Amino acid sequence: MDWYLKVLKQYADFNGRARRKEYWMFFLFNILISWGLQGIALTTGNSIIGYIATMYGLAVLLPGIGVSIRRLHDVNKSGWFMFIALIPLVGMIWLIVVLAKEGDKGPNQYGVDPKNPTDELDDIGVAQV
Repeated sequence: MDWYLKVLKQYADFNGRARRKEYWMFFLFNILISWGLQGIALTTGNSIIGYIATMYGLAVLLPGIGVSIRRLHDVNKSGWFMFIALIPLVGMIWLIVVLAKEGDKGPNQYGVDPKNPTDELDDIGVAQV
């Protein structure tokens, strides 16, 4: 849950790098919350819950794009590579493979390695002062 909250705190941050764990934990919690809200809305027939689910989806849109771009930066790809998902079938498969790939070791053009223990980062990748 800490990783999910970390992404929400970096609401529209498109700079830097994101670890695999950060991206996939955000993805997991986002899916669980979305499915939970939609499930409640469908089973109760309550349209207010449906609106809440829609508002939640809109609220996490920018953090989701931001963490995806930072994840692409970790594998030394530009954020513009997200548009490759628009290619039917092949694009989405390629994007999933890239997002699941281990990030570059050491610094790259997008920043320092978020997994490098010598950079004095805490467990969820926040720099300690």
